[in-house]
Amino acid sequence: MGLFSFIKDAGAKIFGGKTSAEKAAEAKAEAAEAKLKAEEAAASTLEETISDLSLQVENLNIHIDDDKATVTGAAYDQATKEKVVLVVGNSAGIATVDDQMTVENPEPEAQFHTVVSGDTLGKIAKKYYGNAMKYPVIFEANKPMLKDPDLIYPGQVLRIPALD
Repeated sequence: MGLFSFIKDAGAKIFGGKTSAEKAAEAKAEAAEAKLKAEEAAASTLEETISDLSLQVENLNIHIDDDKATVTGAAYDQATKEKVVLVVGNSAGIATVDDQMTVENPEPEAQFHTVVSGDTLGKIAKKYYGNAMKYPVIFEANKPMLKDPDLIYPGQVLRIPALD
């Protein structure tokens, strides 16, 4: 007759092992569980960071699914809500933030600016306020995430509040 070729992991399990399909299904389930644990750990770390920054949000909950974060809770004011969104969104691995927070003390929403190479707070202030010397307004609006007005980076998103 001759030599016949077969797929060695297919068919009946006469040696007590698992087929490649069963092994693949187990590996896929383990990977999904590991991903879920990593997302839960990242969400917990973000919640701790927000607490450490003294941003007042009651019942804060962050859920991460792939590169999307969903944030719920009741923020003290609009500025706090926006800062929480920025803390979450300016984190590696997060591409979008679904803001589901409510605000206890509503006020007008700020604009947002994505930093590009060559930006300074002065240049950004000139663009939005017509006066580069208004950069401290932007710096203060982004505290405590910003610790130094000279340390901003491309891709970072900043709050640009309306002038009083």
